[in-house]
This record gives sequence, C-alpha cells and structure tokens, in this order.
Amino acid sequence: MKVAVVIPAYEAAARLGAVIQRVLAAPVSELDRVIVVNDGSRDRTGQIVATWPRARCPIELVDRPENGGYGAAMKDGLAHAAGTDPDVVACVHADGQYSPEALPVLLSAMRARQLDLLQGSRVASGTAVSGGMPLYKIAANAALNVLENRTLGLRMTDYHSGYLLYGRRVLELVPFARLSNSFDFDLEVIASACARGLAVAESPVPTHYGDEQSHLRPIPYGLRVLRVLWRYRRGHYDPA
Repeated sequence: MKVAVVIPAYEAAARLGAVIQRVLAAPVSELDRVIVVNDGSRDRTGQIVATWPRARCPIELVDRPENGGYGAAMKDGLAHAAGTDPDVVACVHADGQYSPEALPVLLSAMRARQLDLLQGSRVASGTAVSGGMPLYKIAANAALNVLENRTLGLRMTDYHSGYLLYGRRVLELVPFARLSNSFDFDLEVIASACARGLAVAESPVPTHYGDEQSHLRPIPYGLRVLRVLWRYRRGHYDPA
C-alpha cells in the first residue's frame, strides 16, 4: 500500500516544520511521500519545504502563486498526489491541530472496515473539551450533526474535522474540481462520496486546540454547510 500525506499550508511557517517532522516520525511503513501545498503564503512556508533535508521519503512542494482557499489548496494537493498512484491520501493540517501520530490507527481502521473515506472525529474520542475545542464549536457541531446525519444517511459525530483519509475509489470517482475552494470542501467530498454509494465513516482522533490562527469564519462557514446539505437533497452531487 502506498500512502501520501497532503499538508495544505497558508502562512504556516511557525509550525510547518514540526508537523512535517511528526509525519515522518509516525510509524507508517507505507508512507510514500509528503506533499505540502503552499497556498500563496507570504512567509517562509515555501522556503521551509524547498530546503528540507533528505528524509525517509520525498517532501514535495506545490507552490500556488496566490491564496485560493483551503479547498483550492486541497484540490491541487490531491491532483498532485493522484499522479503518483497512491492507495490512500491523508490530509494533515499545517497548524498541528490534527495528530500525525494517529495515522497508523486510522489507516488500520480504514483497511479493517473496508472504507473509501475515513474522517477523524474529535468528538468520538471524547477529547473535544479537554483538547480545548471552543464550546461554541462543540454546540454548533452538535446542532449541524443532526441535520448532516439525517441528510446524508450516516451516523457520524464530527463532520467538521479536516482529518480525512481518501481511498483509491474516492480519488478516482469524486470530481474534486467541481467542489468548493473554501472550508466546506471537506463536507462536499463526503456528500459526493455518499452520492456515489462509497463507504464513509469516522474514527476517533485526539483533539488539540492551541494558539494557532484559524482562517475559518464560523457564520459564513455554517451557511455554506447548510447550502451543501440543500444541494445534496437536490441531487447536486450525484454522478453526472
């Protein structure tokens, strides 16, 4: 099995190096490459990757000249990864919020449960509060989860975690280019996978909120989530 890790990064120089180190240190024998997408950063994000010393696998840079948003960065990262024919692509965020150390357990769960798409759930781990997730996010997640489960026909607890593992069938069948350039990209991936009858589920991951800077605006994001659900009901994500 070949595993690629995609790290979308915007103004991430302060933490990116540590995250790459943690990915490389994780006991994932199948790790084939790490792909960092520099989404138009003005700091040293791109330079950190370009000057990275020789490692256990290639550390590759996808350099976007302008900031296009989280979804735009993920599209470029997934397209780059797909060119290397991986079995699984894992998204790990550059701010360190999602633990690279959880990758071996997530990969094992994905294989054992024969999943096409696996999302790491901070809520299912029971660490949301102790890990520092703001209470307003916990409440908003709980409210939206009711709508999301009812609409998508799943039983998940944390649709808004960015810790996603993409299997081969998702990489081949989901039309990423048609999806959002913003933070609702992840939910659109889930909706597209559900519309194609792919196996989607979640597995617990630790929660960590530190002093990292979030570029997500809660109210516009919440409205985008509702739009994704409305579009799903109307067949927007069905195969063409």
